[in-house]
Amino acid sequence: MRTSRRFFLSGASALAAAVMAGRANAQDVIGDILKSSARGNWDDQFDARASEGGKVASTLPIFSPQTVAFTEQAVAQYQNIVGQGGWTDVPATKKLQLGVDDPDVVPLRKRLMVAGDLSQSAGISTAFDSYVDSAVKRFQLRHGLPADGSMGKYTYAAMNVSAQIRLGQLQTNLQRLKEKAGTLGSRYVLVDIPAAQIEAVENDRVVLRHTAIVGKIDRQTPIVNSKINEIIVNPYWNAPVSIVRKDIIPLMRKDPDYLKNSHIRLFAPDGSEVDPMNVDWSTDDAAKYRFRQDPGSENAMASVKINFPSPDGVYMHDTPQQSLFGKMMRFDSSGCVRVQNVRDLVTWILRDTPGWDRQHFEAAIKTGQNTPIQVTNPVPVHFLYLSAWSTGPGVVQFRDDVYALDGNSELQITSSL
Repeated sequence: MRTSRRFFLSGASALAAAVMAGRANAQDVIGDILKSSARGNWDDQFDARASEGGKVASTLPIFSPQTVAFTEQAVAQYQNIVGQGGWTDVPATKKLQLGVDDPDVVPLRKRLMVAGDLSQSAGISTAFDSYVDSAVKRFQLRHGLPADGSMGKYTYAAMNVSAQIRLGQLQTNLQRLKEKAGTLGSRYVLVDIPAAQIEAVENDRVVLRHTAIVGKIDRQTPIVNSKINEIIVNPYWNAPVSIVRKDIIPLMRKDPDYLKNSHIRLFAPDGSEVDPMNVDWSTDDAAKYRFRQDPGSENAMASVKINFPSPDGVYMHDTPQQSLFGKMMRFDSSGCVRVQNVRDLVTWILRDTPGWDRQHFEAAIKTGQNTPIQVTNPVPVHFLYLSAWSTGPGVVQFRDDVYALDGNSELQITSSL
């Protein structure tokens, strides 16, 4: 069965999302192997390290004090590659994979060598052997792709973006990094939008990593620099006007029982409750009402909401749609950020808030009662748009430019295929 990039699920494949749920990160597995004094077969080490899912494989964050310097080194590396003529496209006509012997493996080997994914000592041949398989996996991981070692259309597309364009992507993101350098704080939450990834960082060390779901292309998650000041257990969900207009009103036209079945109540501007049967759903007049979903299993935010001041009204939250975290492309929200294993993150945020350890937090969820909690020491939160960066020598990360902010349409790989 062919693995879809959009619905690539958990297991070893989950590494392709650059996150092992809540704990281990694929780029860290790469980093550990590169630093190993006895590297041996890259594939063997990858499999061994990737299976260690019970802890953070590396505590180095995306945005460490060294990230700017390492990304500057990456820019220099790619300037050198461009200066030497870049790389040639790999013919995207066959699904090359381990065990294949084909002339197209020759340009594939050359391409992998140029960017450092395959050692020059591996040589040039037509064999797709274990060394090429390991190199393709390494390339896929660096580009946020399923690490299956198979040359599918998304891997070809990412591989055939020119060196010049990748250099420009690095330069654009280096400027973003420089603008934010030194502003994150010693204890913070970072959401990288293109990677759909969250890190909880303390004293330049990653404490937790989480898979995220961020905004759709037409409902983008904004850049945020704020402080988490409130946790709401069993939250009410007040539907934004945009969702009321784009989603709820059309749904009510199709199914008059939609609000009732979704436990969403309607309120007039004066606070009085309105019977949905008394509303004319053939017009957009219903947008003047407030749509509030009660706490419970059907609630769009599930068990918890993470609040912070934001001019765009965005926040982070749990979700009843846990299966979406298994998708390769996790750009499905209306702008807010959904967090996998959110209770771990909330426990960390509430660490210094008296009376709210994990046990009390879980007990509050079980009551089903709406419970706001003020965070004693508000935690800085940053939503950043980083689609290219480096956290170590020779390990350059790239992600799709999903919101078309990097200046070249070739970087919007997913939407072009």
